[in-house]
Amino acid sequence: MKDILLSYAAYNLWANNKIADVLKKLPDTQLDQETGSSFGTLRKTVYHMWDVESLWYQRLHLVEQAVKPSPAFEGSFTDACARWQEQSVKLTDWVRAVQPVRLQHVVAYYDTRKQYCKSTVIEILMQVFNHATYHRGQLVTLLRQAGINKIPVTDYSEFTRGRK
Repeated sequence: MKDILLSYAAYNLWANNKIADVLKKLPDTQLDQETGSSFGTLRKTVYHMWDVESLWYQRLHLVEQAVKPSPAFEGSFTDACARWQEQSVKLTDWVRAVQPVRLQHVVAYYDTRKQYCKSTVIEILMQVFNHATYHRGQLVTLLRQAGINKIPVTDYSEFTRGRK
């Protein structure tokens, strides 16, 4: 199981980097154009992805009061993407270092609605990776709607072919 999770962590980092590279080239007007999607804009969608990955990472570290990083962030979008990418590196490093026995560990936490929850480490990691894939798909659609034609393929199969 650890090998699978490590592959997904590496894929998550790779795919986030591919999308971030495209997004960082866009002007603020495109990043902040209202789209009607889940989070309204490209920027807000990226911040949401960064926030969620950070919250889960904090929970894996048993932080009692996990905090979203984006509300206090005052830097540029490029800086935000760098922080998001750094978060993905931290998560990948954590998965690489975790002892397999710890993957079954149950983490108790309060979700963003203040509800008490419990999840295994495996469930948390699968949530993080699936959540990111879902929103990267949204970003691809939003980029196409914004007229961006050069969008990298971020399918898992593309990632695995590139590793061979």
